[in-house]
Amino acid sequence: MPAPHSPAPSGGGGSVPPPLAKRAARRRVPSLSLSGWIGAAMVALALLVAIFGPWLAPNPVGAIVTQDVFAPFSAHLPLGSDYLGRDMLSRIMYGTRLTVLLALAAALFAAVCGTGLGLLAAVAGRAVDETMSRVLDAVSSIPTKMFALMIVAAFGSSLTLLVLTAGISYTPGAYRIARSLAVNISALEYVQVAKVRGENAIYICCVEILPNMIHPMLADLGLRFVFVVLLLSSLSFLGLGVQPPYADLGSLVRENIAGLGDGAPVVLMPAIAIAILTVGVNLLIDGLPGRGKRLRLRRAAEAR
Repeated sequence: MPAPHSPAPSGGGGSVPPPLAKRAARRRVPSLSLSGWIGAAMVALALLVAIFGPWLAPNPVGAIVTQDVFAPFSAHLPLGSDYLGRDMLSRIMYGTRLTVLLALAAALFAAVCGTGLGLLAAVAGRAVDETMSRVLDAVSSIPTKMFALMIVAAFGSSLTLLVLTAGISYTPGAYRIARSLAVNISALEYVQVAKVRGENAIYICCVEILPNMIHPMLADLGLRFVFVVLLLSSLSFLGLGVQPPYADLGSLVRENIAGLGDGAPVVLMPAIAIAILTVGVNLLIDGLPGRGKRLRLRRAAEAR
């Protein structure tokens, strides 16, 4: 009688067994906690408004649609009207777009500069490392809002200047994170092997070090984005940020502050939009896989 058929063991070129394949697929799919999904929904809503706001807005941003200032919520004005009778929903949509664009540009500026300087400090030697670290420590010793107020008071307020000011303010923090990661990675064996092979510094930075620090730096980018949103909003609330005819969310709060005396709910709408954006980004970052490891790396870098 022939022996019962038994499946041949899979070799190096065979297919992965179904249970292993399913587990590998589950590992590849990022898992978010409940708070992470809530944050993702809030961020998606903010991005949707920022991208499609001008097309979704029911009225032009500067059009006066009613003679009733600080009008309450209605079918015609879902979020009421501002101090001039303009549609608050339309102004929040345009303001969210400007806030997201400015904050994203400044956060990217800080992340790119900080990462580049951190990589340079890791491979250029002790003298360059010490010089850059002391200079950036001096910059970071100035309170962020005080530094921004000095720059705006000295050179005036413009969109480009606001982006540069916020980016420079948060570059030292991104540099400390990037430098700590790059120094730790550069001490690993595969980087030492690349140095022994005679690879140049650019190859070592871009191929050996940078790909292994990109995920913590992306998490730090999200945090910097939140910080920049709050900084720009506070400057606009003080009248030193975005100037007319443009308006971001901080400007909308300042414009309608007189409505507090009348109990107008329109004053709260831009503040709620700022809260949705910043809280959503924080929840999304906290819910990402590997958050604990990134948090430990961040704390170790801040302690240096």
